[in-house]
Amino acid sequence: MAVGMSRPRESHIDRADSIATVTKVADADGAIDPDDLPDGLVIADETGRVICFNSAAARITAVPRAAALGRPLEHALPLEDLKGRRWWALTDPYGGLATRVGQPERNLLLPGGREVLVSARYVRERPTGPVRRLVISLRGTEARRRTERSHAELIATVAHELRSPLTSVKGFTATLLAKWERFTDDQKRLMLETVDADANRVTRLIAELLDISRIDSGRLELRRQPVDLSAAVERHIQALTATGLAPDRFLVRTRQPLPAVWADPDKVDQVLGNLLENAVRHGEGTVTIEVAPATSDEKGTAVTVSDEGPGIPEESMGRVFTRFWRGSKRGGTGLGLYIVKGIVEAHGGTITVGRGPGGGAEFRFILPVGAPAYLK
Repeated sequence: MAVGMSRPRESHIDRADSIATVTKVADADGAIDPDDLPDGLVIADETGRVICFNSAAARITAVPRAAALGRPLEHALPLEDLKGRRWWALTDPYGGLATRVGQPERNLLLPGGREVLVSARYVRERPTGPVRRLVISLRGTEARRRTERSHAELIATVAHELRSPLTSVKGFTATLLAKWERFTDDQKRLMLETVDADANRVTRLIAELLDISRIDSGRLELRRQPVDLSAAVERHIQALTATGLAPDRFLVRTRQPLPAVWADPDKVDQVLGNLLENAVRHGEGTVTIEVAPATSDEKGTAVTVSDEGPGIPEESMGRVFTRFWRGSKRGGTGLGLYIVKGIVEAHGGTITVGRGPGGGAEFRFILPVGAPAYLK
């Protein structure tokens, strides 16, 4: 095995000194205790014996620190690749090409099938000299698996949401093309209106996917300009009543004077539209919208949207702004509130959910005061 190759002999006293030096680095000025690191850290000396095995490494590998320190690396960390090959023998970190600097992160297995993400760095005193330290980073696979599950759920949700409108569009267009003369003008208009509505639905879903991608990658662009939140709310109320909702379904309260808000008006409209649509679709009774200055500690403009419906169960409050959360079975992708939270936080604001005075859900978001840097 590679790490069992002949190397300079080291006394038990020297090895004990090496272990003490690494495990007590917190005593040096400005140094970091290995146990403070979030990832697992394993360091082997020039003889291939473990001289550092932090608490995260013990947790990730389920190997006690005492059982690892001072032991040969291949025994303390008996890794195998996915084909069952012994990893340290296969990669030969202390031998092979002297120009190697490390190993990229990869998925390896410990005895019993425990998966762990492993990367390594070869520390040499000179570029092509012998390896003096082998520094290994370990990470659990839980976070990656959660991300993979989230991506799989997103793909499944998108496929499901796209299939219905696209099937409708395909069916109506094929029917019209094949039997155009058989339909009256009113029937043609109805079919085309349905196609248009389904095309809009597909467009909205694609826009949501793009927003999620930008939010997750931190690339959500904001085009800030002065925004009148009170006027924006009134526009949304007018649009909703134009679709047939009763004007008395909404109650708007505005407390003046409102602080000046610099925000992306399109993104603010997206937030307001989503919250109002949720209140109408999932709530009941009067939908109350309050626009008011935030408290002195918060410094901004607060918008509160509440309804008089059944509200959100206490056990679900913590999941409201996560992907795919649905408050009821009345449709929707479950992505809207996740996007709303991302937009508000991209503006430097906050959003919360609770129970309103009428017993229904209450969403409150705050957009901070402040002009773009180039105007200051």
